[in-house]
Amino acid sequence: MGCGAMGSVYASRLARGGHDVLVVDAWADHVRAIAERGLSVRGPDGAMTARVRAFEAPPARVVDLVVLAVKAADVVGAARGVAPLLGPHTLVLTIQNGLGSAQEVAGVLGPERLLVGVASGFGASLVGPGQVRHNAMRALRFGAYAPGAGPGAPQVERIARAWRQGGFDATAVDDVVATQWEKLICNVAYSAPCALTGLTVGEVMDHPHLGEVSRAAAVEAWETATAAKVRIDVADPVTHVREFGARLPDAKPSALLDHLAGRRSEIPVINGAIPREAAKVGLTAPVNATLTALVLAREDGL
Repeated sequence: MGCGAMGSVYASRLARGGHDVLVVDAWADHVRAIAERGLSVRGPDGAMTARVRAFEAPPARVVDLVVLAVKAADVVGAARGVAPLLGPHTLVLTIQNGLGSAQEVAGVLGPERLLVGVASGFGASLVGPGQVRHNAMRALRFGAYAPGAGPGAPQVERIARAWRQGGFDATAVDDVVATQWEKLICNVAYSAPCALTGLTVGEVMDHPHLGEVSRAAAVEAWETATAAKVRIDVADPVTHVREFGARLPDAKPSALLDHLAGRRSEIPVINGAIPREAAKVGLTAPVNATLTALVLAREDGL
């Protein structure tokens, strides 16, 4: 559900791994191009064209797994629309940036069938109908949304194995919330600063002025996660985000790509999530609050 840049990378590789893949997307030209010519993806390991079935609305067919690969703002609508695909044993995997999407999906579909995915080190963009380019692909981590379901839960490991068949570095994890926060610390360091300036991750990281703002945003997120007793494996947030940036120096975060395309970004659930979560543990996050306000003000003119 959602065959944009990231959804296209997921769908094409899952199809290459031998899975029967259906894609649903509202962009009629994209769906038509996929149906006629296949889904073409070009990346660091070459080019491929995957044959998948494409639809503008979910067909009445029960599937094993539904992947919600839409933007955070669209996840509730997508969750409400998957009914024709659901059977008693269908699992739903939601993969969005930031915090909050999984809770919204659980409110629509219930927590029992829900898995949460965290994609790290990915960079992709739509070139045109049926055509996608991605410049990086690092890791996917999956966990059960319902409390008490760890990596030994058969459904989580089964889904991770299916993605590994598609060539992904995919692993089931016990604490997906911690994994989300470890990614979020990096996202807040670069998403809003890049969106506001048009600079790449590496340019923000090494900028004499923006670099300080970027690091401060990451520290706020780390302090919030620590105060909330999230079991993150991050001893030093500055080192954490610099190591992340060094792996993707030429990347343009999705928030910047959204602005370049004239779309609203997911900043409310990325940088905007930190002040909300900080307030729950008696902290403030003025750097992230300011960055969020600046991005939202800019988006008012899109």
